Amino acid sequence: MGSPAVDISWPSSLIESFDRPFDIQIEEGNSSTALTFVDNTKSSSFHHHNIPKPPPLPRKIFNRGLVKCCSIPKETKDIWDKLFKEGYGANVHIIMEGGLIIAAHHCVLSVASPVLGNLLQQSKVKNGVRYIRIPGVPFDALRAFIRFLYSSCYEEEEMKKFVLHLLVLSHSYVVPSLKRLCEHILEHGWLTNENVIDVLQLARSCDAPRLALICQRMVVRDFKCISRTEAWKVMKRANPSLEQELLELVVEADSRKQDRQKRVEEKKVYLHLHEAMEALLHICRDGCRTIGPRDKVLKGSQVPCGFQACKGLETLIRHFSGCKTRVPGGCMHCKRMWQLLELHSRMCNEPEYCKAFQGENAAAEQERRGKVEALVSKVIAAKNAQKLFSSQRSSF
Repeated sequence: MGSPAVDISWPSSLIESFDRPFDIQIEEGNSSTALTFVDNTKSSSFHHHNIPKPPPLPRKIFNRGLVKCCSIPKETKDIWDKLFKEGYGANVHIIMEGGLIIAAHHCVLSVASPVLGNLLQQSKVKNGVRYIRIPGVPFDALRAFIRFLYSSCYEEEEMKKFVLHLLVLSHSYVVPSLKRLCEHILEHGWLTNENVIDVLQLARSCDAPRLALICQRMVVRDFKCISRTEAWKVMKRANPSLEQELLELVVEADSRKQDRQKRVEEKKVYLHLHEAMEALLHICRDGCRTIGPRDKVLKGSQVPCGFQACKGLETLIRHFSGCKTRVPGGCMHCKRMWQLLELHSRMCNEPEYCKAFQGENAAAEQERRGKVEALVSKVIAAKNAQKLFSSQRSSF
């Protein structure tokens, strides 16, 4: 069987996709920047027309064009397909269950599949015809498999119907192109909650790690529904080790999800504390509506404030100033105010000039300074992350 790559024909859509980025590169090549670069080269014989054009950037449209592109002419495929269907000069008979026979050619099968070639070498010859048996496969599935060996042609309906059989055949008889095609079909829209367990076991048997990983992720994502299917119950009885492995994956995924949620909630708390620190500085330095330093003229209660935490902090400060049990560990609201003051005292970069209360007494009352210092570092980290996010948004 000669090399099928006789004619490399590019679709017009693919050629058009090449034209656009090439035009851009030519225009850039005529710019002053490009000419300056050429003039500064050390070799005098190096001209700008010898500079190779850079390849186009990868794009989704370009990739789809490559998938549809085929280097084998349609006429060549039709010839090989016709040779298989008519069986002209066939010297191999593949016997199915029930006595059905598929005619084929020894040379084609040997080149397309090394495993089939070895089987044919060991088979018996009768009247110049070699006979082999491939049991356990539906006739239409085996016929589609042999047809693919000839011309790489297939019917989409047959491929979707017998994709599992073809995956097993392509793995058993070492046909990588057909195996990749079967994996692609299974990965894109074929999997359901009812068949994902069967496909997972088959993917492991056929050495398809990507397909197995996709099945595992689907089991983890829809575990409640999949664990009630009949396939799961059968797998549980026949392969308990696989069930245990999947359960461990589900537990691990759930644990990671809880950790992510916990980190998100903690980050929200630290951001709220950062906003409270900013509002505290705003109140003590500039004043806000009806509360602030004595040397500032307050703006009144009708003026809206840009700090969201100001309203709640204003209420807390008024309570703190008039509470009779204003000691750490006493009133719950005062305790929260002491905590905010101590947090500010540890975060303040200018304690000598800061007008906010530095909270030395509150710091002395606290027993666990390590927790407070850890909280300070996390609030500062949340503050820095918020500044970085704001700068990135402004740059866009």
